[in-house]
Amino acid sequence: MMQRHMPMGYKMVNGGIEIQEDHAKTVKSIFTVYIAGKSMKAIAKDLTAKGVLNANNKPSWNHGSVGKILQNVKYQRDEYYPRLVDEAIFNKAQERRLSVENELSRTQKVHALRNQTVFSGMIRCGECGENYKKYIEHAGKPSEKVKWKCKHYIYQNRVLCRNHFFTDDDLKEIFIEAANQLIRQRWLIEKVKPQEPPKMSMGLRETENRIKELEQEGDYSNPELPELIMRRAQLYYAGAKVYDQPRNAEKLKEALVDISSLKEFDEELFKMIIKQITIYKETKIAVEFIGGIIIERPIETQRKDGNHGSSKKDGSNHTASNEI
Repeated sequence: MMQRHMPMGYKMVNGGIEIQEDHAKTVKSIFTVYIAGKSMKAIAKDLTAKGVLNANNKPSWNHGSVGKILQNVKYQRDEYYPRLVDEAIFNKAQERRLSVENELSRTQKVHALRNQTVFSGMIRCGECGENYKKYIEHAGKPSEKVKWKCKHYIYQNRVLCRNHFFTDDDLKEIFIEAANQLIRQRWLIEKVKPQEPPKMSMGLRETENRIKELEQEGDYSNPELPELIMRRAQLYYAGAKVYDQPRNAEKLKEALVDISSLKEFDEELFKMIIKQITIYKETKIAVEFIGGIIIERPIETQRKDGNHGSSKKDGSNHTASNEI
């Protein structure tokens, strides 16, 4: 019988909660080995390998199910549940959990900072919509390689997105070529697209209709009316787009004014004028500058590993568009 609400180690007897000895033994064992130094993942793996039943009487454990047991305060007794885990053992487990979480947080922050580059969050997959992220292959070895791949390239141990791979040098070259094309076609910066009115969402339309109904009925004292008016304002604000194209066009002109040709990658210039780079498999790379100017260039895939391609750039037939 599945226990959706009662913690593992307890059972209901004649309207009261008592300890279920076989499951209680497993719970106590989890606390003991955890404070002795074994990780939650390792504990789950051992329990599954030994065929130990969980709260739903299935021999299946994971990091999360072990973690829920270790943090459940009901094992310390309350008005309904008898004590199942000794107080000192429970407290030691909480101390170790906090220590592990703090250490993991620090490690993740250091790792995240180490992997942050000017391209982080700027490269988007045009096939699945995810951002690209930096993958380090053979880290710390002479054969170490760094490649940018779609975040969904590997998901839950499966290859989901087969879009192109890029090195830092590839991305730098893409930027240099797109920037130089824009420098040659500066007139694109002058093209200004009229501001579009905000689109009305379903929620905004329903709110507007309800306000009109109350006004037509003359029911101005209805307490619902001021709430609807406030909600309408919030929805208008949420749907409105900031029209910053003219300002960004000026920023773009100022950034490129003294540059006749870009010879090498300029990180500060990249951060200043690039909004996003989108990779479309088998077709093109779209480099979007601030202000909405998009420089497109074709890409040709050359399979280097027999499975997934890295990019081979074609320097001809570049196109440009202004989709602002």
